[in-house]
Amino acid sequence: MEETYHVPVLLEESITGLDIRPGGTYVDVTFGGGGHSRRILESLGPDGRLYGFDQDADSERNIPADGRFCFVRSNFRYLANWMRYYSVDHIDGLLADLGVSSHHFDDESRGFSFRFDSPLDMRMNKRARTTAADVVNNYSEKQLSDIFYLYGELKNARRVASAIVKARSEQPILTTRQLADMASRLFPREREKKEVTKLFQALRIEVNQEMEALKEMLSAATQLIGHGGRLVVITYHSLEDRLVKNIMKSGNVGGTIEQDFFGRVATPFNLISNKVIVASPEEQRDNPRSRSAKLRIAEKK
Repeated sequence: MEETYHVPVLLEESITGLDIRPGGTYVDVTFGGGGHSRRILESLGPDGRLYGFDQDADSERNIPADGRFCFVRSNFRYLANWMRYYSVDHIDGLLADLGVSSHHFDDESRGFSFRFDSPLDMRMNKRARTTAADVVNNYSEKQLSDIFYLYGELKNARRVASAIVKARSEQPILTTRQLADMASRLFPREREKKEVTKLFQALRIEVNQEMEALKEMLSAATQLIGHGGRLVVITYHSLEDRLVKNIMKSGNVGGTIEQDFFGRVATPFNLISNKVIVASPEEQRDNPRSRSAKLRIAEKK
């Protein structure tokens, strides 16, 4: 059940933000432990419908026994395809809790955390081909440098990439411990843990093509959400948050502002709150994952 998977972040705030219509059709594109989905189902009437997306087979153990729920084992980047498959031409709301669940960090076999000495994997979808070890050992020095700079925001990305290329020429880098031990020597001791965390984040984003998937999902959601429907997204780092903010303010992930004849911004959304919503001090104390969480809510015009 959800308690062994992860505790949902900003649960009540995100459900309130969805402004659920009892007979509406909703999508939870990050099903995970099912915490958010179960609360959505509690608010739906007998004619309501909820689709839950997750590409991780582990999440299937959390599927609720509810006829109103349909589980889609897929990356949310294929949202538009699956909604077409189920003959759904519009939805009343979509919830996305981005980032990695505590389940993934706590499962040492998955290679998401350097707390354990485990294979460099990091695949959300175990059926995917490319692992973090493939990226570390096969990408060129420039490719690695670009990834670390763009996705990890590492200032010394070139130095880190160079050190990895040199180390792997002597022996393959196959475990989280190997990579963490090698990389930690490149950072000041007081920032060592934080910088290695950024390195691991960059690899994870690349392995799972997270930015590309998010762009495709947000674009599809913009088309699918009907008049008065809600887009509710929880982000955990600036790269995700920038894309979400752009789509809500401009209607496109690039943030290009278009204006109508009268100079009004031509965006398909109204922001429910101009400020991001963050977790309460109590939730941040009880659930460390919520400390970096930002909730944004927009309504389709």
